[in-house]
Order: sequence, then C-alpha cells, then structure tokens
Amino acid sequence: MNRSWEIAANVLNALSILLAGCNSMHTWWTGIAGCLLFGVVFFGAKLYADVTLQAFFIVTSLIGWRAWLHGRGGAPLPVRRARPWAVAGLFAAGAVVAAGYGWLLHRFTDAYAPFLDSVVLAFSVLGQFLLMGRRYESWWCWLLVNTIAVPLYLSRGLQVTAVLYAAFWINAMVALVRWRRFLKTT
Repeated sequence: MNRSWEIAANVLNALSILLAGCNSMHTWWTGIAGCLLFGVVFFGAKLYADVTLQAFFIVTSLIGWRAWLHGRGGAPLPVRRARPWAVAGLFAAGAVVAAGYGWLLHRFTDAYAPFLDSVVLAFSVLGQFLLMGRRYESWWCWLLVNTIAVPLYLSRGLQVTAVLYAAFWINAMVALVRWRRFLKTT
C-alpha cells in the first residue's frame, strides 16, 4: 500500500468531515474524492467492509448533496431531529446488520476483525443516512464509529487514518453542540 494514498484520502476526508460539522454543502464533493482514495487503501489492508462502505459513501454523497440543496420543495433541508422510536429502531437494525455482515466476512473471507469492521460499516451507513437528512442524531453514530475505528485502524498499521478518526471523534463532539444550535434557529 502506498502511504501517500492514505495521506491524500485522510486530507480530503478530514476536510469533508469538518465541512459537515459546519453544515457546509462542500462536505459532499470533498467526501466523494476522499472515499475513492480510501477504497484503494482499505482494499490493500484487507478491510473489505470498509471498501464496501466507501462505495456506499460515494453513492450516498451524491444523493445527500442533492438533498441538502433541494430537499423540501426546492428549499435546502434544515437541521432537524429524528423521532426517538425511529432512532432506536435504526440502532437495533444497525446491530443486526453488523452481526450478520461480520459473520459473512468471518465465514467467507480472510478479513481482519470482521465483526468490528462490520460495526464500523453498519453504523457508518446509519450515520450517513441520518446526515443526508440533516438529522442531529447522525453525530451520535459518528461518535460510536470513530470510537471503534481508531483502535481497529491502529491494529492494521494505518496510523495516519487512526489519527484522522480520532480527530473525527473530536469533530463529532463539536458538531453535536453546533448542530444543537442549528436546531434552535430553524
């Protein structure tokens, strides 16, 4: 694996995540570019759930970009809360998906840490869907993902990526506060 690919992916994704925390439209195109590079990096590290996740992020970033711009009758989507029962159901579904995909990776591939990798995948998907809808609760998903991802990436020698995900964890904490203010102004 080429370390420069990892660094470039991290720079683009750091920019994208910071822009998301600031509620900026530019989060989407920077994220697409970073995810393309991360797909290559994670394939080389045999983190196949993360490769799948990068493809998902590219597609949903295109959809999210459009939704943020034209979400409600042509008007941009405001930051809003999801219903508590919906969040509980989504978190339960995320746990089931993580267990199922982890089992598949464990059974049929040479994946490293298939269950932890699958938790990162499942809750990143959930976080992305919530972010696409400008839901405040997306940041709770990102906190969970980043808490698991940092030691996982360190264990695979992806130190630069682990440091980035630690910064993402801090950004998610800041975004929780910032997006709470956005809720009060919309």
